Amino acid sequence: MPIYEYVCQQCATEFEALVRSDTVPECPSCHSAELRKVLSIFATGSSTPDPAPAPTACGGCAHAGAPGGCAFQ
Repeated sequence: MPIYEYVCQQCATEFEALVRSDTVPECPSCHSAELRKVLSIFATGSSTPDPAPAPTACGGCAHAGAPGGCAFQ
């Protein structure tokens, strides 16, 4: 029994519905069956760590403004 996300074409209500194979979902607000499925975005629980933050200028380069110097300046 998957959970789908819908937008009602009659009243524009967005909602989720647990849909069984023998049921037709309807809008909880106006009870219309004129619905559009929307792409569901959810957390996947990935086991990869968050990416490291991008490096910033440290200001410690002696030749920060010279050609070939620090790329962050």
